[in-house]
This record gives sequence, structure tokens and C-alpha cells, in this order.
Amino acid sequence: MSISALHSGELDRYDEALKLLKGQRRQARPDTAPSREAGTNEMPEAPTFKGTPSLFNMKIWLHALGYSDADLDRLNVIHVAGTKGKGSTCAFTRSFLEAHGHRTGYPGKVGLYTSPHLKVVQERIQINSQPVQKDLFARYVFEVWSQLDSKELPKPRYLQLLMLVAVHTFIREDVDVAICETHNGGEYDATNIFAHPIATGIATLGMDHVLQLGPTIEKIAWHKSGIFKSGTPAFSTSQGHQAATVLRRRAKEKNVSLDFVDDDTVDNSDVLAMKTTVQRRNASLAQRLANAFLVRKGPTSSHMLTPHDIREGAEHLNWNGRFQQIIHGNHRWFLDGAHNEMSVPYPAQWFAEIITKDLGHLGPVPRVLLFSHISERDGAVILRTIAKTLRENDISVDHLIISTYKERLDGGCMKSNSRPFPEALQQHYIQAWREYQPDAEVSVELTVEGALGLARAADRGAGMHTLITGSLYLVGSALRLLESA
Repeated sequence: MSISALHSGELDRYDEALKLLKGQRRQARPDTAPSREAGTNEMPEAPTFKGTPSLFNMKIWLHALGYSDADLDRLNVIHVAGTKGKGSTCAFTRSFLEAHGHRTGYPGKVGLYTSPHLKVVQERIQINSQPVQKDLFARYVFEVWSQLDSKELPKPRYLQLLMLVAVHTFIREDVDVAICETHNGGEYDATNIFAHPIATGIATLGMDHVLQLGPTIEKIAWHKSGIFKSGTPAFSTSQGHQAATVLRRRAKEKNVSLDFVDDDTVDNSDVLAMKTTVQRRNASLAQRLANAFLVRKGPTSSHMLTPHDIREGAEHLNWNGRFQQIIHGNHRWFLDGAHNEMSVPYPAQWFAEIITKDLGHLGPVPRVLLFSHISERDGAVILRTIAKTLRENDISVDHLIISTYKERLDGGCMKSNSRPFPEALQQHYIQAWREYQPDAEVSVELTVEGALGLARAADRGAGMHTLITGSLYLVGSALRLLESA
């Protein structure tokens, strides 16, 4: 067989794997209460979420794949939950441990499972900061699927299947440590399969995914702290009083040592990845998680992160779509996938700080906001929060461009099941924006490709600065288009 034919076969197999995964997506969120068989009777009150929890059947599927709790223990898992910053915390933990590995030789292989992906699905399963290669990803998807398909078992849904593939990949590739980000919850999350993780972490908690986890911050904290395991140290960023009280109670119930981490114990604010307070908070939690692993598993008792490890890890942080800049000549794109009311002020502050302090010498340059958010959340509230934050930082925007998740002018779309965006909703967004930024030009462009074109057109010769935020789907599409430009 020729090299080109082999390459074509590998691509076909990868496309088949993507098709298989897509077929396991549920078409809509469930609207029925979970059954007792789903294992929700441990909740202190009746569960507010609907349908069967994603943890249900995960152990059965793992055993069908031949994996025991002892096999999972050997992955040395660092498990992280939270509302805002859990993905960044995982990325910092990975980066710090890789820097330590470069200096000392351990760990040699660092696995990361995270979600969602921005550009390609195998971004969710990484080893040493690289997504699993297409051929390997396809092979492991089909190895898992064929094993389950040969037995009379219910089939896993999309996220359940990806988690099973991640475990299979990390075991087959013999990683030294696996950093695992939960999906939305904790207690009943498909990732909550580890009986003895090395450490658990809780990033900042807030009111998001309330239909599944809420409707109160106490219930959200209850779900998130479900990843606590007896005998495993737990760490958390500082939390509000109500959430912290629940975390402490759950830790006591589970015989867990819980330590709240100071927000700014890692101070490398001159490094791009740590320019913002929220990222330094996430990095501080990551430092504690990484050191907990090194204390337990490092070859010698002296294995701990050094200031050099932390700085190198921060400088080489690979976390696309979070406080990311792309520079094309005098066009600067600022991208962050923040997508709820509590997270969007941070990219707005970051944008304001950079264009006033770092780029102020360039003189007046058109400022553009490219925004999209279409979900069960109130996108107008999110957009209003961005507008308010920018005004509080003395930043006026010349042009607001509202878009959808449709990526290309030819109809290509990253999120195939995106919701409709009727004119009434568009007007609702525009009115919310004009409460704080009434003088900006406003456009609605239904494709991300077209919206990027409108942003470029704002350049009158001096360049332009564009903040892209509101949705990870928007940022993922923008990244693919900008990187191919």
C-alpha cells in the first residue's frame, strides 16, 4: 500500500470516528426526573436536574473494557471541578508539571482531559500539551466502541464515550499523571469515576448551569464537591461564604482535608498568562495541586515546584481561546471564551488594560467587539455585563458585531445544533448594549467569517483592536478562520 493510500485510510478512519461520536450526541436536554436506579438518592434534597446522570453506567463500561479501580489509581489523577477557571487551572497544572519534568525528568508524560474543544475534538485528550494524533484517536475510539458493542450493554452518550476514550488512551500511553476536568457537575459527572485520585481541586463557584445543578449556590457547591474522596487532599480557591460552608461540610462528611488557597500566591504578573487576577488565582490553585502530586509520587521527597518551574510553565502555557492574542500586522485580535455573567468581566478588563497601558502609544485605533451567545442563558445579560465593564474601565467601542455560531459564509458550522437567532433576540441584545455604549455602530452578521470581515473593515489605516468573546463556539470558529488566514 502506498504512503498516500495509507494516509487516506487513516483520515477515513478518523472521519468515521468523528461520525460515530456525533451519533452519540443527545438531541435535547432531558425533561424527566432521574429514576432511583440512577443513584441520586444520596442527595440531601430531591434532585433538580433531569434525566439519567452521566455517571450512571460508567463503572460498568470501564469493567467491560477490562479496567479496575486499581488501573484507574495508576493514572495518578488530579481531578478539578468548578464554575469558572477549572479548565485554566487544569492547563496551569499541566504546564507546571511539564516544566518540572523538563528540569528533573519527572513526570515524563502528562495527560490532560478537558472540554469543550475549540478546533478539533482530540484537543480534549492531550499528552504533553499535544492533542492525541488523529490516527491514534480514531484507533482508541474504535477499540473502546468495539469492546462495548460486543456486549449487551447500553451505549454511552457523547461525553461518556469521550471520557472512556480518555481513560483508555492514558492507560495505553502509560502517562505518569492525568489531569481531569469535570464536565458541568461533580457528584454525578461522567468524570467522577476515580476512587483514589491524587488530589482534587475546586475552582471558583458561581451561578451557572443552574437548570442542571441549581437553583442555589449551595446546591451547586454540593454537586461540585462530589469529587472529594476520602483520604485525598482537596484544595479550593477562595469562595463565597455559602459555597465555602457547603465545601467544608462535604469535606468533613467524606473525611477529606480541605485547604482554601490564597488567591495570589503565584506572582508572575509580568508573564502574559498571569496578567489578570483571575489567572493568578487559577495558577495558585494549580501550584497546590501539582505539588500534592509531586509530594505523593515524586521520586524523591525534594520534588516540588520551584519558582523556575512556575515561571517556565506560565510562559509556555498552551491554552487557546483564553486570554489569547493573535496579531496580523496592525490588526490585533483578543480572544477569550468566557460565556457567563461572572466570567466575561475578566476578558473585558484584560482588553481594556492592554489597549490603554501596553498599546496606548499607538494613538486612537478603532475598537471592535465581536460577540455571540445563544444558549439557555440570557445572552443580553452577558453582553450588558461586558458593556458595563468596558465603560467602567473608560473604554468605548466603535463597533459592536453580533454573530451566531455559523462559521463560514458557505454554511459551515462548528455547532450543528445551535439554536435559532430570531430578530427579536437580536434587538434584545442591541438594546442591552446601548444601555452602556449608546454611540457604537452595531451590526448583526450571521456568520463568524463575515463578522471577522466587518471587524477588519473598521481599520481606517491605523489598524484595529477586536475583542472576541461570549462563547467558546464563537472563539473556536474565529481561531480556525484567523489561523488559516
